[in-house]
Formats: sequence, C-alpha cells, structure tokens
Amino acid sequence: MCPEKNIDRRHVLSFVRRRGRITPSQKKALVDLWPVYGIEPDEPFNGEKLFGNLAPVTLEIGFGNGSSLAAAAQKNPQRNYVGIEVHEPGVGHLMSLLDKGGIENVRIFCRDAVEVVRDLTQDAALDRVNLFFPDPWPKKRHHKRRIVSPDFAKLVSVKLRPGGCFHVATDWDEYACHITDILEACKNFEPIDGKTFHQLKLADRSMTRFEKRGLLLGHPVWDMMYTRV
Repeated sequence: MCPEKNIDRRHVLSFVRRRGRITPSQKKALVDLWPVYGIEPDEPFNGEKLFGNLAPVTLEIGFGNGSSLAAAAQKNPQRNYVGIEVHEPGVGHLMSLLDKGGIENVRIFCRDAVEVVRDLTQDAALDRVNLFFPDPWPKKRHHKRRIVSPDFAKLVSVKLRPGGCFHVATDWDEYACHITDILEACKNFEPIDGKTFHQLKLADRSMTRFEKRGLLLGHPVWDMMYTRV
C-alpha cells in the first residue's frame, strides 16, 4: 500500500488529497507491486541505485492514472522515469499497467512533489521534468495553491542538468500566461527554440486523460518547454 507520509505544512499545497474510489485490482497492485515500483517516502532519489544504470531520468509530476507515463516509458526504454502522484487509485493503476506491459524503467513516489524535488533530489540529477495539466486553481483566492511559482521554477531549474528540459502543458489560458511569466522571469531558463506557446504537439508526450477532457470542452492546449541554461 502507498506508505503514509506526514505532509509538510511549510508550503501551501497544490493538491487536495482525495482517497476516491479504488478498485480491487488497484488495491491489490498497491500491496503486491509497491516493493517493485515504489520509492519509500524518505528515500533520496538516486537513479543508478533505483534502475541499476546511468540512463537519463525524466521526472513526471502528477501523473494522474499513469496511462501517458506508462506509454512514454514503453516507447523510450533507453530513458528512466520517476513519477509522482499522491492519489492511490492512480498509483495502483499505473503499477498494474507497468506489470502487465513488462515495463521496468519506471519508479513511483507517493508523496508531495515539492517535497520530493526539494528534499530528495540531488542538484542536476534530472534530464527532464514534465508537469502535464496541473490543477489550474482558477479562482483568484486559490492562486496561491498553484504549483508553478517563482520558488518552484527556481527549484526545478537547480535539479535539472544544464541543457535539461522543463515541459509544462495546460489547457487553461490564464494559467498558461501565469506559467510563462514565471518561467520567463527565471534567469535559469530560456524557451526552447525561442517559443513559449505552441499549439498541441505530442512528439514529446502522450495525450493525457485531462487533456482529452479539455479538448472536448473546446479548450486550446498549450505546451511550454524551457531549457536549463
């Protein structure tokens, strides 16, 4: 089962922890497959120790049900992936997908992403950080809960290797502007190819469940890609 961890209250959380409905197969995966794919909540991230190799590591924050992360890992066996998700049904679903697909290049944190990046990840340890369709917290009084902030942008930049990529996608126009303003102001980042917004491109990722929902609602999808200078 996903190990419990006391949430650090020193920062405003960007999520609300929800148990949600968990299926018997997801619950079984959480129990049986956690020793295979799970990273203990206080274990420092070490790519060579986790995977037994020095392949580049992509960190995906908030992978939802894990379908797009599993697809990316299967498509790119030469890369290692670390996923972060706090909701147990999604963690269980991803582990089931990994087990059924024989996918070995994924490990999972079930913990607050800010804590993982800040406390458990070495500087310059990551090749990519993916943040796909984070909660936009659209009400103004909730903007403080948005995960993309000046402090978070600086933190991510330090954990990326020089030349590494921070890829953010959203279907919320106002949040896209918010993200771009913050990343443009971070001296450690510059937009890839000089572009900050570009219409939906799936060359670097698979379509997510939240993305499909946004497209059905008529929302434009923005992908923002910045490199660590």
